[in-house]
Amino acid sequence: MKRRIPIVKALQTIDKDIIICGWVRTVRHLKEIIFIEVNDGSCLTNLQLVLSSSSPLCELVNDITVGTSLQCEGRVKQSEGKEQAIEMHPSSITIFGTSDRESFPLQKKRHSDEYLRTIAHLRPRTNKYGAMLRIRSQAAFAIHSFFHNEGFFYVHTPIITGSDCEGAGEMFRVTTLQPTSPLVEDSAEKRELYFKEDFFCKEAGLTVSGQLEAEALMMGLGKVYTFGPTFRAENSNTARHAAEFWMVEPEFAFGTLEDCMELGERCIQYVVQSVLDTSAEDISLFSQFVHKGLLEELQVLLEPFVRISYREAIEILSKEQQRFQYQVAFGTDLQTEHERFLAEEYYKKPVIVYNYPKDIKAFYMKQNEDGETVAAMDILIPRIGELVGGSQREENREKLEQRMKSLGISTEELWWYLDIRRYGTVPHAGFGLGFERLLMMLTGISNIRDVIAFPRVPGSLDF
Repeated sequence: MKRRIPIVKALQTIDKDIIICGWVRTVRHLKEIIFIEVNDGSCLTNLQLVLSSSSPLCELVNDITVGTSLQCEGRVKQSEGKEQAIEMHPSSITIFGTSDRESFPLQKKRHSDEYLRTIAHLRPRTNKYGAMLRIRSQAAFAIHSFFHNEGFFYVHTPIITGSDCEGAGEMFRVTTLQPTSPLVEDSAEKRELYFKEDFFCKEAGLTVSGQLEAEALMMGLGKVYTFGPTFRAENSNTARHAAEFWMVEPEFAFGTLEDCMELGERCIQYVVQSVLDTSAEDISLFSQFVHKGLLEELQVLLEPFVRISYREAIEILSKEQQRFQYQVAFGTDLQTEHERFLAEEYYKKPVIVYNYPKDIKAFYMKQNEDGETVAAMDILIPRIGELVGGSQREENREKLEQRMKSLGISTEELWWYLDIRRYGTVPHAGFGLGFERLLMMLTGISNIRDVIAFPRVPGSLDF
């Protein structure tokens, strides 16, 4: 019994009878021949079906329009045309689902990204978004392969949490209380009493990061990473922000800032090489139609990254003040325009900036001996800006507790985070890598909404 094979394998077959399934991309009627191009999502290239106008199967052709789903059995032969290597001559066709010719919103023309976002449930059938989703799948597989090869264990951290890792206060609230219930703001005691009625008996939200929990798991497993969804209730309508996105967050014991920088660089390069090796056809589509020079940019990412201290970065940027909207001075955080200038124009390759001022970084980062900076690093990528942010974590419980108190972060809420420093604390480090920004880097796509199948942004929850 013959089994259906994906079109990506059918295209490598010759002089064999096979069965394929897919959706019709185009139908062309010539005087004596009918050409039907079918795609099943397994690759960018369509398989062309060739029907003689005298074939009994032509009775079905009137029901075959763009978007129709079908099964076809027949022989794959070398094509006589110049545009494809092989073609299929059907002996039978079964139509699974017709597609209304007049209302089907995807035709053989180039649609704008803005239009395709309004039909996110159909855009995977286009060349661009089919290719993006295949690259997304391959990049995710490469991340898992990289960390597996590096001896890391894949762990799952909570999506519902009671802690705000970054202290940003931009969490989505998770509650079973009625929307009409008043939110008490006037005192901590009243808030605690109010949330006693809720499901978890305390205020809860969707996670902004799995880092803190990953650190606890790291203290037993040595090397761990989490790769999953994170959420930010930031009312930002930019091309770089989404309310729901995926993060890669490794944490490893007995590690330093230097180890963290090396791991981040190796991870990026591993994923780039993997995608170049496995998704050449899809990458070529983006290089040709989305971002010219993409292939050259990806090759540069395989070269050693530049490393400079935050002080060095400020010195370089200070000499170019007139070109920036945001001014640069020691103690200020780098903006996207600064990050892109360093990577895109000054060095023309990825840059790792390290040893940031402690006042602009998170409470958990290890304080350097100078008392002014922390052992933090960001990996900056041309066209993207910051792709990775990480640090050596503060392993000294007294210093960590003092830092938390100075920032007004509750040591009672994070008692367990302090507790893991009480019993066998070790130097350790980790980072967060934004998966969607990685995909923007790999594809040349400039808007984060177009590297997520169903993007979650302010005012939009249609799908």
